[in-house]
Amino acid sequence: MADINPIETNEWIDSINDVISENGIERANFLLKKIFFRILKKKKNNFILDNNYYVDNNYINTISYKDDLPYPGDLSVEKKIMSYIQWNSIMLVLRANIKKNNLGGHISTYQSFSCIYETCFNNFFKIYSKSECQDLVYFQGHSVPGIYSRSYLEGRISENQMNNFRKEAYSNGLSSYPHPYLMPSFWQFSTVSMGLSSLCAIYQARFLKYLMYRGIKDTSKQKVYVFLGDGEMDEAESKGLLNIAVRERLDNLIFLINCNLQRLDGPVYGNGKIINELSNFFLGAGWNIIRVIWGKYWDKLFNKDNSGILLKLVNETLDGEYQNCNYYGIKYLKKYFFGKYIETSKLIRSFNDSYLRKLQYGGHDVIKIYNAILKAVNNNNYKPTVIFFKTIKGYNLGNNIQASNDSHQVKILNFNELKKIRDKYSIPVKDIDLLNYPFVKFNTNSIEYNYLHHRRKSLGGYLPYRRKISSKNLIFPSKNIFGFLYKKKRKISSLMSFNYILNILLNYKKLSQNIVPIITDEARSLGLESLFKKIGIYNITGQQYIPQKCKSYSFYREDKCGQILQEGVNELGACASWIAASTSYSINNKPIIPFYISYSMFLFQRSIDLIWAAGDQRSRGFLIGSISGKTTLNGEGLQHQDGNSHIYSSVIPNCVSYDPAYSYELVVIILHLLKRMYGKKQEDIFCYLTLYNENYVMPSIDNFEMNDYGICKGAYKFKSYLNGEFKIQLLGSGSILNNVLKAASYLNKKFKINIDIYSVTSFTELAREGESCVKWNLLHPNNKKRIPYIQRILDDSVTIACTDYARLYAEQIRKFILGKYYVLGTDGYGLSDSRENLRLYFKIHYFYIVLVVLNFMYKEGLINIEIFENFKKKYLLKY
Repeated sequence: MADINPIETNEWIDSINDVISENGIERANFLLKKIFFRILKKKKNNFILDNNYYVDNNYINTISYKDDLPYPGDLSVEKKIMSYIQWNSIMLVLRANIKKNNLGGHISTYQSFSCIYETCFNNFFKIYSKSECQDLVYFQGHSVPGIYSRSYLEGRISENQMNNFRKEAYSNGLSSYPHPYLMPSFWQFSTVSMGLSSLCAIYQARFLKYLMYRGIKDTSKQKVYVFLGDGEMDEAESKGLLNIAVRERLDNLIFLINCNLQRLDGPVYGNGKIINELSNFFLGAGWNIIRVIWGKYWDKLFNKDNSGILLKLVNETLDGEYQNCNYYGIKYLKKYFFGKYIETSKLIRSFNDSYLRKLQYGGHDVIKIYNAILKAVNNNNYKPTVIFFKTIKGYNLGNNIQASNDSHQVKILNFNELKKIRDKYSIPVKDIDLLNYPFVKFNTNSIEYNYLHHRRKSLGGYLPYRRKISSKNLIFPSKNIFGFLYKKKRKISSLMSFNYILNILLNYKKLSQNIVPIITDEARSLGLESLFKKIGIYNITGQQYIPQKCKSYSFYREDKCGQILQEGVNELGACASWIAASTSYSINNKPIIPFYISYSMFLFQRSIDLIWAAGDQRSRGFLIGSISGKTTLNGEGLQHQDGNSHIYSSVIPNCVSYDPAYSYELVVIILHLLKRMYGKKQEDIFCYLTLYNENYVMPSIDNFEMNDYGICKGAYKFKSYLNGEFKIQLLGSGSILNNVLKAASYLNKKFKINIDIYSVTSFTELAREGESCVKWNLLHPNNKKRIPYIQRILDDSVTIACTDYARLYAEQIRKFILGKYYVLGTDGYGLSDSRENLRLYFKIHYFYIVLVVLNFMYKEGLINIEIFENFKKKYLLKY
């Protein structure tokens, strides 16, 4: 807008200049904030938008030194403890890389993080009520050598384990990064796949609120701490769902972002300021922002700078140049940083080099760190908090490593480098012993040893810590309560059968509270809308509007105590939410049964990295791939039709996957897996279950011999035709089993051959069991040979398999089939059309099953070529 009174404007500017001259830039900034927020109080419209308009992008600490509270601990003792941890973390990596092992590891990351971690370990990470409730910590993956080294000083990790860092195959070693699957009593969260910590922590913090509002557990004291790197924030997952944390009022969530200005290969954003960039991003999402940029020795310089020239200098200096200052040292700092302006050169003349060397960043200053985290912990404005700590990568490792572009790759140090680090940390190791890379420990009667343990005991116990099993086993219903699903024939889809099963489980009082349905924005498409009214959708603020059709059977009901987690069009968020629920047996000692129900195509394809992390974290629960199959979902086309998810699931070792056809199979599988995961065994597995939206007749149990064992193993004989000498075996799964039955019926009427039809509930489980037999037989040649289950139920007759999935799914069992084996499947991209046309197009229609059988019959001399060709011509089958 135009300046309507330039004279008045200049008077205001002169006034601010006077304030800066007399009281410094901080006072001027304080006054401007007061004026700004006074305007906001007068202006009613768009208050929230205007409130976010004011962004203090001055490159200074959020908390003034005048507001710093004294540190409650003994800094000299803590410094010595931290020096031992830093030294041991270096030795840990060096030992892993001597003798040509070259196992890798990271020295520099923990060195930049060490002060932040130690401040948290000594003051903030709490455990309540004898490990029943604790703060949750997502440790940054590359910093784990320091976490191991602290546990070593505490006596929780042995020297033998330290010697076997990254050597796990044949020894009691330590995993490269946080991997609960490999260290089930230690790590809680899998965090080294960059970007997932941010995403998962948001939904973990939300799940704690969910447990509290549903009355399952008091989680009000717990905090979720997430340690991240500024380079890690490049990942879309790191920033993509920050708004969720604000919407869900996650004041229990604290991000601690280590801004050492470096990715793995160099500067994060050398031409700018990553702290400013990220601050604006988080501020826009609505987070509380705390910036810890400068250490306490900078306070005197800023206090002395009445002209604001130092503030101008730090504001305009780019991260790439800050990195140079850190790398080249004091001479460069004086000449190229402070020397940029005559005024800043004069400013430091009264400070000697010894003082200037103490001008460390805020992320290396315990007092600054403590006050920032304390402010975040005491936050009571219902918002999550992010703290940006400016640090140096490879801090104190020497000028040829510290802040070097390749510092992340440093894994070996020479004698002179070790000697300098030893002297820097005052480590009691002689020169002659340096190249033995010795670990150091405190005597059990030392001040440091007692202090280390006292601080953790006063906070409730030791971290990291993971509970292996829940103290409670759940009670499950018998199959009888599902009887209406399979005691008489009914024409429904397997998806609808599952919905009935879920509703029955929700009505079972001994189990209902433990069930958590998790849905993306497809509940009505999946036939689950009746759950809205029945159990409600969780919303931390309840429902503040009158819902449409509130008197109808399926109106959209939101509630603070709601049981459904409705995640919207957000597969990553839904999967992260599922991980939080599926690990609750360990993290919260509350066994929760999550059913994440989604389009099967979007489940694995969009979330495979998260699902792999779920396996690592020993998740327990159900992933439900609804509206499955490449040809069963008609009309939708390439992006929707799933013929691949069972291939994805097969490579995750603790993911048990099934592709059932009928209602009774679903009942048996779900009850079987509930008992495995939440009964006495408490197995660390999770289930992927595919469902179809095609309506067909679900048989009653009177039509077959019920075979629970075979259903759970992966296959059982469903039906037989005994009419002749030539025999074939037909295998089918999911809705395509009906195609197999049609083919068998046609062949029986036309050609009078023997046919055994098998319902294969899981080709993957059959293949895994077969491979375990092969491995046993290889290692135990003198023992009785183990026969794979699939070989025990099939003979050496011609076998043909047909599924609605890529051929690789059924190909998994080829090596265990004794006779000839042919597979029909749906390789390639999907396309839009009817089920009939799609099945013809992908050549899994029952006509093609018949054609394959006729081909084998011709080769056996049982029919002439005219029969084969006439059938092909009649039904327009073309290859």
